[in-house]
Amino acid sequence: MSLGVLTNVAAINAENSLNSTQNSLNTVLEQLSSGSRINSGADDAAGLSIVDGLAANQAALTQSAQNAQNGVGLLQTADGALSQVTSLLDRAVTLATEASNGGLTAAQATAADTEFQSIITQIGSIGSTTNFNSTGVFNQAAGTSFVLTDGTAAGLTTITSAATALTTTSIGGVTFAPAADTLTTTALAGTTLIDVTNAISGISAERGAIGANINQLNAASNVASTESVNLSAAQSSIQATNFGQATSDLAKFQVLDQTGISALAQANSTQQEILKLLQ
Repeated sequence: MSLGVLTNVAAINAENSLNSTQNSLNTVLEQLSSGSRINSGADDAAGLSIVDGLAANQAALTQSAQNAQNGVGLLQTADGALSQVTSLLDRAVTLATEASNGGLTAAQATAADTEFQSIITQIGSIGSTTNFNSTGVFNQAAGTSFVLTDGTAAGLTTITSAATALTTTSIGGVTFAPAADTLTTTALAGTTLIDVTNAISGISAERGAIGANINQLNAASNVASTESVNLSAAQSSIQATNFGQATSDLAKFQVLDQTGISALAQANSTQQEILKLLQ
């Protein structure tokens, strides 16, 4: 082997190998410390792209599940309010039945009507004050729509709440008029009884539809949550560090790092042989 001072090929090769080993060692240490084998595009460009896409879809599904649960909360609030309305209407039926039978005196009929009108006012108050997350539950005649998505156009699902307007003039889809719906006379009490009975039927149907909406939203939430878990598992399988492989690589690169340092030192020491020739 010829000796020279201008170029130490052995040292250059040893240094390049050592740099490569230390880069690999740093990568393995980062994988072990972060728990992720992909920490930059340089680690796995294709894998990073897939993981980012999965993460975006998972975020959409997680929010979709949360939206569904928010919808469930709103509908449960509506159902609770309508339960109170049903109790009030049951009392209204009792009053209207008594007044329509003609067995009440004028004073008693007036008292019954006063209580009846108070019930209607209470129902209107329930309709105007029932809120969920600062949103009026009964302030839309057509109900509230909940849009669920899995992050794609094909995954859009719209569910419309059955909760309708609830005021002193509209209860369970039945229109109430102060002049007509009164218990002051037997005839008017009979008409009012029919309206109240129809309102109870309307409220009952509305609560049934709300129950169906709640079931739909719960099912949609469960599906979204399950899909989110599956995406998380897929993301982990691509991105997560294989600790068995990583610890094995760590041991290998640590040995190579030490041998590389020794080799570089040995390669540099060959230059000292030239000085001996000059002595």
